[in-house]
Amino acid sequence: MIFRPIYTIDTIYHLDPTGLRRMGIKAVFSDLDNTLLAWNIRESSQEMAILNKKLAKAGIKLIVISNNNPDRVSEAVSKFNVAFWANARKPLPFGILKALKHYNLSKEDVIMVGDQLITDIQAGNLAGVKTVLVKPLVETDKWNTRINRFFEKIIFFFLNINKKIEFKESLKWMKN
Repeated sequence: MIFRPIYTIDTIYHLDPTGLRRMGIKAVFSDLDNTLLAWNIRESSQEMAILNKKLAKAGIKLIVISNNNPDRVSEAVSKFNVAFWANARKPLPFGILKALKHYNLSKEDVIMVGDQLITDIQAGNLAGVKTVLVKPLVETDKWNTRINRFFEKIIFFFLNINKKIEFKESLKWMKN
């Protein structure tokens, strides 16, 4: 199903770079707002810096794939030398596909991590990459995201009919 993530985990900060490496992952594509950083915070968190260092040590690149404009994304990630692709137009897959080509990655090399079924997971699934749904970092959202969350509740209802979505704590328990 287009909205069902392959994996679930409570936060991107619990990803295990060693486990990702064993899976053949060379890059983590991540949403920005409410995935790496609360939507209403302008600058990066120390957690993002630590995650980026851990991933880099394992030979994995962190690349932000965001619907935000380049100024917003750059302001949030440039301090930690995190690559990004802005104006991604999720839920369409084009931003992810362009980033794959730009960074010379295959679909098998990448996971797409995000907090929204309707944008992040749908775009990742349409692009053919592995998808990871995380819980939003904060319970509030921008006005446009609130619309998505309304529809997400309906989608979650139908997704949970056949197989309940549960958020795991660590990578080794992520597989749905």
